[in-house]
Amino acid sequence: MANEDSYLAKNTDYHLNTWVSEEICPNNLAPTTSTTAQMTMGDVLAVALIKERQFSSQDFAKHHPGGALGKKLYLKVADLLLKNEVPKVAADAMVKTCLLEISQKRLGATAVLNGEDLIGIITDGDVRRMLEQHDDFLMLIAEDIMTKNPKTIEVDSLAYDAYRLMEQYNITQVPVVENGLYKGMIHLHDILKEGIF
Repeated sequence: MANEDSYLAKNTDYHLNTWVSEEICPNNLAPTTSTTAQMTMGDVLAVALIKERQFSSQDFAKHHPGGALGKKLYLKVADLLLKNEVPKVAADAMVKTCLLEISQKRLGATAVLNGEDLIGIITDGDVRRMLEQHDDFLMLIAEDIMTKNPKTIEVDSLAYDAYRLMEQYNITQVPVVENGLYKGMIHLHDILKEGIF
């Protein structure tokens, strides 16, 4: 506050004066510079308290779990994975089988497995490229059209980290693994639905 003679100022233990000589408003009427000074003081006090009380990001997530910032700090890939089916085909699966798996599991992609090992992914983009490059594609198998060595994320990673991975590599799905074993897939829309951004 700027009025040191106010009732509030006189009845406080500490009075932090945020007086400004002039508002930036051309008429010097609308609170502009003074409101900026008040917000700055509030930010300074908040940061000082965060440091003094050693308020961590985990504390923030605990006390503000529903907000976007809180979700960035606690929402895990595993939480999103529970809502999705697990699209997967064998490396020697026929193209029709792959297309049906992508369509039925509704994630726009399927993982390609060799036994238990994740060896590739087939996305809508891979299907479009297949159609452009092959006139007779019915005899192709998953291994022929998949993208090898796809980007993956660990099941206990933060959903925010999955988003950053998708953003970095311009992809919309990412296979989820646990100790190298395929567990499922999450889509960019899964993250956006949570309101993190």
